[in-house]
Order: sequence, then C-alpha cells, then structure tokens
Amino acid sequence: MRAFREAVEAGDLEAVEALLSDDVVFTSPVVFKPYPGKAITAAILRAVSQVFEDFRYEQELEGGEGRDHALVFTARVGERRLSGCDFIHVDDHGLIDELTVMVRPLSGAQALAAAMGARFDDIAKEAEARTASTS
Repeated sequence: MRAFREAVEAGDLEAVEALLSDDVVFTSPVVFKPYPGKAITAAILRAVSQVFEDFRYEQELEGGEGRDHALVFTARVGERRLSGCDFIHVDDHGLIDELTVMVRPLSGAQALAAAMGARFDDIAKEAEARTASTS
C-alpha cells in the first residue's frame, strides 16, 4: 500500500496510525499471539521504528483486488541484518485491518525479539494510555 509505505519511509508515525482501522490485528514475527487494536499496533510500530536501523522497502506487491499488499524490506537490529515482509490487508474503507510481519534469518528475528521484548512494558503502557484517552 503506497500510503503506508510512504508514511513509514518518511518516519511519519501519525500518518501510519491514521491508516490503521480501529480493529486492526497485528501479527508479530516473534510472538505467537496476535495483537488486536489500533492502540497496541501503533505503539508496536513506533517501537519498531526505533529498533530498526537502515530500514528500506525494496519491493511492493499487490493482489486480491487491491486489498492485499506485501512490502518487502531490509533492516538491521544492532549487528544483525534481516529481511522481511509486511503483509497488509485493507478493509472496505481502505484502512489496514490486518498487518502481519515476517522476518528472516532466525538470528535477525532473535535480535528483533530481544530488542522489542526490552521495550514491551513501555509499549503496553503507551497503548493502555491511548486506549483510555479515546474512551
């Protein structure tokens, strides 16, 4: 999805969040349980933007009548290089309702898991605060 890609590449996390549906489901490359909701997904994406270095989208694919997208990327977490893909599905309103991320190799996924795990208490607090402020 062009708008998501451009917002991520520009570091415009408010624009990224605006593209998420309220009931978006984020599926992490390193955690089995999906994360439902805009607040937690946005908080995770903000943290990832701090963890990934040298992030770059390399390819964009579209299918499913324009509702399914795949954005192939490369990045670094510390000394570990990784490649991955953001799989995006949009709802009837053009908002992202599913975001699944996959990364490889295993050493890159492990570095990502460790870096995100160290931030997860703050991620959860941010999401909780955002949910409370919109209720």
